[in-house]
Amino acid sequence: MTRTATIERTTNETEITLSLNLDGSGSYRIESGVPFFDHMLTQIARHGFFDIELTARGDLEIDSHHTVEDVGICLGEAFRQALGDKAGIRRYGRGTMPMHEALASVIIDFSGRPLLVCNLPLPKTQIGNFELELVEEFLTAFCNHAGANLHVNLAYGDNLHHIVEAVFKALARALDEACQHDPRIVGVLSSKGKLE
Repeated sequence: MTRTATIERTTNETEITLSLNLDGSGSYRIESGVPFFDHMLTQIARHGFFDIELTARGDLEIDSHHTVEDVGICLGEAFRQALGDKAGIRRYGRGTMPMHEALASVIIDFSGRPLLVCNLPLPKTQIGNFELELVEEFLTAFCNHAGANLHVNLAYGDNLHHIVEAVFKALARALDEACQHDPRIVGVLSSKGKLE
């Protein structure tokens, strides 16, 4: 069974095509027009062993907000579609990753009930043309459209690039664990017998 999805989304603000293979090798081709964001999405592919192809064209002359949020929507929808009925998957995943002096943790549950808890105190500044407040916007869009409960916690860190990269690497590891099949699981991992 192939666990793949292709999402196409066109609005007045963005035009996005995204393909995802959950059982990939970490290959990627990512072009959002926001270089720092591309670097972060690369972490998801490489450290989660997902194959991701993304082309996004957005109204970057305004700012990066619409592009980053809409990519989060598309990536969330791609995970939801590729996971199908979620039969046999571990459902829960966690990742704790260092990046130099920074340490971040991400825990995910593909419960079907989206919620983001984000303990990530970032200043209102930019790295390149990427506004740091967009990290939470991306995560919110992702978990809402993936149907995931997502908890993000920063233990410590000083360098803003390191902090954000630790978060994206931890997200990759959490996603990888949650999406893996476990032969002990029959149907879905829920006492209700259903994940919505």
